[in-house]
Amino acid sequence: MGKYRNHKKTIMAVLFISCLSAVCLLGCEQQEVIKETKEKEVKIPMILTVNPSTGKKSEEALIEAFNEEYDGRWEIAVEWSMETEEDYRQNLKRQNVTDTLPAVVTDIRILPSFYKKMIEDGRLEELSQYIDQDAEWKSMIEPVVLESCSEPDGEMYLAPLSTAAFSCSGVFWNEELFSQAGIKTFPKTWEDFWECCDILQAHGITPLALHTEGTAWAPMLLATAELADTENGAAFMKELYPESYQNAEGYQMAETLERLFQYTTADAMYTDFDTAYTNFFSGKAAMIPNGYWMIDQIPEGWEKKTRFSAFPGNKLISSPETFGWALVEDCEAEVKEGAVEFFKFRTRMNMEEKEKLFSGDRSTLLPAEQDYLAAYEGQPQFVPNYQVKWNSILQEEILGEALPNLVKGKISVEEFARLEDESIERFLKEQ
Repeated sequence: MGKYRNHKKTIMAVLFISCLSAVCLLGCEQQEVIKETKEKEVKIPMILTVNPSTGKKSEEALIEAFNEEYDGRWEIAVEWSMETEEDYRQNLKRQNVTDTLPAVVTDIRILPSFYKKMIEDGRLEELSQYIDQDAEWKSMIEPVVLESCSEPDGEMYLAPLSTAAFSCSGVFWNEELFSQAGIKTFPKTWEDFWECCDILQAHGITPLALHTEGTAWAPMLLATAELADTENGAAFMKELYPESYQNAEGYQMAETLERLFQYTTADAMYTDFDTAYTNFFSGKAAMIPNGYWMIDQIPEGWEKKTRFSAFPGNKLISSPETFGWALVEDCEAEVKEGAVEFFKFRTRMNMEEKEKLFSGDRSTLLPAEQDYLAAYEGQPQFVPNYQVKWNSILQEEILGEALPNLVKGKISVEEFARLEDESIERFLKEQ
């Protein structure tokens, strides 16, 4: 019996050890599977900016939604950059030269000559093949957006949003400051706009938050919207790479720019949009031109007094192609696959956002958002964004150098236009 019991104990011990080994082996295998799954998750590099004034990360909700939806398969690996949008765009050029571009790049269409060069050098993935083969994806995109993101030969290097509804710019204004000056509504005509500026100024209120750096975005929005108030001016704004600015339209725009800076803050010179943004949302100025996207950047406590209107003459500046994102061509196949899926995900999310916003209860929206929807549905005249029409030397160098000199009276309107034409000559030589 003793030998039997000892033999039985030995068998039980062997079985226990075997089971323990099997469990351990299974656990190790499971850990290997988990590890392997994580290792297979494809990272898609991308750089996005953080608003220096608010600390808000651009497109954060989109990134989080995609990464959650495709957890374990794809991840948009964002490098968050605390820099201005202008700095980001300049860095794109440096990264292209050093071959350190991320897989997905934004804002590239705002740099027309650089965008063209990227296409000519074969640096961007052609995307129409993916959209044409995906009926669901293509059906989400408004025809006007597809057209604006396509090249004349039908090729496409910009992954589009679904709608042009969120690509428009107008004027944000402070209802409290307007009320203090006895102004009840935003001016409907340009004559009324200039009178509004005079009234605000007479009440000790700075009318406009402006700047000169970063393609002079805010003042240029106003000047080009005002230019488009005439038939000839509207036709000029539709030209790609105008042949000259030494004409009636060029002089009119320069005169408007000169006039605008009579109504702005003392620190508007040699500063970027961030300064204008801060001046508006600190109550130092009553108006700032910008687009729909700034609604998400309205600070706490400013929601009720921040309003939005189309430019005088019922104009909105819109170019949906500026919101198209590009895919760098030399990415690995699995990165491309994930990036294309990300583009489709963005299109779908944008479509759903529009449907929800336009069909929902608008009384729950911020006043500025209600205003924006009303302006978009109010049959406005859509004016092209100068950033997708004019050469990069003019935008990135001449405006920043010549505009302050124009405002200070160091150069005339005619000299300003001549410098603009010199940018055309330089641009053509570099092509």
